[in-house]
Amino acid sequence: MRDEKAMQLSIVIACRNEIRHVREFLDSVLSQDMEGISWEMIVADGMSDDGTRGVLEEYELRAHLRVISNAGMIVSTGLNAAIREARGEVIVRMDAHTVYATDYCRRCLEILERTGADNVGGPARTRAEGARAQAVAAAYHSSFSTGGARFHNVDYEGWVDTVPYGCWHKATLERIGMFDEALVRNQDDELNLRLTRAGGKIWQSPRIVSWYSPRPQLSSLFRQYFQYGFWKVAVIRKHRIPGSWRHVAPIAFVLGNLSLLGGMAVAKAAGAEGWFVWAGALWLVMVAAYLAAILIASLITARRSRWANLPYLPAIFATYHFSYGLGFLLGLRWCFSNPAPAFYPQSVFSRISR
Repeated sequence: MRDEKAMQLSIVIACRNEIRHVREFLDSVLSQDMEGISWEMIVADGMSDDGTRGVLEEYELRAHLRVISNAGMIVSTGLNAAIREARGEVIVRMDAHTVYATDYCRRCLEILERTGADNVGGPARTRAEGARAQAVAAAYHSSFSTGGARFHNVDYEGWVDTVPYGCWHKATLERIGMFDEALVRNQDDELNLRLTRAGGKIWQSPRIVSWYSPRPQLSSLFRQYFQYGFWKVAVIRKHRIPGSWRHVAPIAFVLGNLSLLGGMAVAKAAGAEGWFVWAGALWLVMVAAYLAAILIASLITARRSRWANLPYLPAIFATYHFSYGLGFLLGLRWCFSNPAPAFYPQSVFSRISR
């Protein structure tokens, strides 16, 4: 057993049912250039039932890796359990859906020291196999789908509001509090918000390299961003902050569609033909404008990536927008109920979000 005081780095991971990605992920971590660095890896498994736990235990026979159980089954409870077990002075958070460059951890340590930042990370690069997955990855890096968040820019270096994953001194996490276990999604954004509000700084460097594997199925993508939209409201409610325009745009579009279609239905039922025609005309104008915007964005994105992505992009962009907007609207109804839910994961929606 290593001396706790000599341990420099602890890598923490929360995962559940990642059988398709877990071997490639573990191989990338165990291939890290750790010469001269004392380190450990702690994986909190969220009661996987697809064979992931067996793979983790197989790799546990090697050096450095420890597997613990995450009875909470969500990312925040798993990360906190792993952090509490960690003996390293520095914590690097990783994700089982991602593959890491061999110098990822070394770069994190170097840049954390050089910049004096409280959290450092790299941009969200993607690596995809198959035509649809590559199109999803291309749309992921488009400001039309993501609103221009800096972590989607693989070349940006500088101070930011948030980064994927993260690397902190353990003392920083103990000072500001760890991941909010009331959140099924958006735990990273909420923690980074608390960090910056406490005077901390976050640095993004393109030299910290990893590759995320996006979900290729539209149904999976819809569920993912529906949940992001839903749980973003919980973060906004907790900190009493307004959402940025990136959150407002898809919500306004979805709300506009629902309002006009609902108005048309009411007008039709009431026999108010004038109001029906008026609402229908407005709805057609809005849909036409959106289709034009989505076509232009698809052409620009295909030109920047590959033209073979073009047939998939309109549906992918629409999935990003509608799923996030619908999730946010449902979150508004649920999270701004009075009184507020005391503990989010007890809800039915929390259970189906896992």
